[in-house]
Amino acid sequence: MSEPSRSQAHVHREPSDAATGPVGTRTPGVRRTAAGVSELVQAALPLIAEWLPTQRWYAGKGRPIAALTPVVGTPLQVGDPALLHLLLRVEYGGSSPGPGDVYQLLLGIRSEQPASVGPMAVLGRLTGGTYDGATLYDAVHDPELTGRLLEHLATGDRFGSLSFRRTPGPGLPGNLPGRASTAEQSNSSVIYDTEFILKLFRRISPGTNPDLELSLALSRAGSTRIPRVAAWFECRLERSEPATLGLLQRYLADAEDGWELALDQVARLKGDPSPGNFAIEAHRLGRATAEVHRVLARSMPTARLDRARIDELAGAMADRLDSAVTAVPGLMRYRPALRAAFQQLTEAHLDGLPVQRIHGDLHLGQAMRTPQGWVLLDFEGEPAKPLAERRLPQPALRDVAAMLRSFDYAAAHLLAGAPGQDPELALLASAWAARNRAAYCAGYTAGGGLDPAGTPELMRALEIDKAVYEVVYEARHRPSWLPIPLAAINRLADSV
Repeated sequence: MSEPSRSQAHVHREPSDAATGPVGTRTPGVRRTAAGVSELVQAALPLIAEWLPTQRWYAGKGRPIAALTPVVGTPLQVGDPALLHLLLRVEYGGSSPGPGDVYQLLLGIRSEQPASVGPMAVLGRLTGGTYDGATLYDAVHDPELTGRLLEHLATGDRFGSLSFRRTPGPGLPGNLPGRASTAEQSNSSVIYDTEFILKLFRRISPGTNPDLELSLALSRAGSTRIPRVAAWFECRLERSEPATLGLLQRYLADAEDGWELALDQVARLKGDPSPGNFAIEAHRLGRATAEVHRVLARSMPTARLDRARIDELAGAMADRLDSAVTAVPGLMRYRPALRAAFQQLTEAHLDGLPVQRIHGDLHLGQAMRTPQGWVLLDFEGEPAKPLAERRLPQPALRDVAAMLRSFDYAAAHLLAGAPGQDPELALLASAWAARNRAAYCAGYTAGGGLDPAGTPELMRALEIDKAVYEVVYEARHRPSWLPIPLAAINRLADSV
């Protein structure tokens, strides 16, 4: 790993004084000067360079860090403990360096490591200067400091280009400590009691994050199918529109995760092959999805793709397939049939194809069953895609195709750990997936969505596109799961 660059961070106005405390003869806090922030950032860079690649949300896995460049450093609390908000540009080395990424870090500095902060959240001890001997750690795991972040959201504070913003409505409590969510995800979440959850976006791009953009649109339209947006914060990077950094929403304390509900129903099939009642929930979920799509179509711009744009859509799918074949040669045998399916998509929509804003990464884990009905979460889209691409209008049935793939994945859990290939279990899993896929589509149509059965070429192409993505992902990250999307590819190829 090469030496991180020593560029100086931009420094914004510090908040009012917080409690201070000694570390030997020094105070390990962010000093209220530009030099103080710069000194802290430079001392932290070597520790960040070692810690960053170990994080679940780090996108540069397998690529060496060539340089770390602070973009904006903002003290949110001074003293002991101190809280530093940092946007950091990472440039990669190696044979295929690619463009760099900007990450959001929330750094705590204390004279002693707090009990709530486990070893995986600790970056290390700072050495030299004002901060000698202080512990540097990920402040997401410090309830006191995440509580401080909530206070800034509650009061709508602003520090230079860093702005905290509230939606109209009842005031936010400013005295709730926050606990870090333990869920594996591409961002970090902090839960405040049973009232709010704050999503901290880790990989930052200029522009409004779709999760904020669509959640605000749905909230303002009065939709009850999402958690209400309470606040957010953003930062205007140099010569660009503000980048969304965090989103605060109501916490669904009484909700059940859709993925876990589905797995519970699947597990019961081993002892009771009767259908159970999840198909009822799948139908309700389909209706909820259609309702969200209808509101988005009323609240956000829509369009209609002409023949040339449909050709581009099908061509992009074919390009992704070709790249996947290179990565997973086992796809080669299916390539002619799958490319034919993409061509059929173009031929079936000569009069155009309506597109609108959609969820973009819909699956059972993004749906919560509350006593009032299904609620959809995380409108961020696929995090690996560029933000501008995620904000483009898409066929609404892309979300439907993605949810159908999720039912296949849930059904596959019935076979996990089974010795060999149990034909009876395989039949039960297939029947469960088919039953719930059909119920979801029926609910979507009943809720006013476009009937998936009425556009088979589009549905097939969209499901193939999703399954191709899954093949590459599983081959790289979970090879034992690769048979799940390959089975779908086989089924879809046979249907062409």
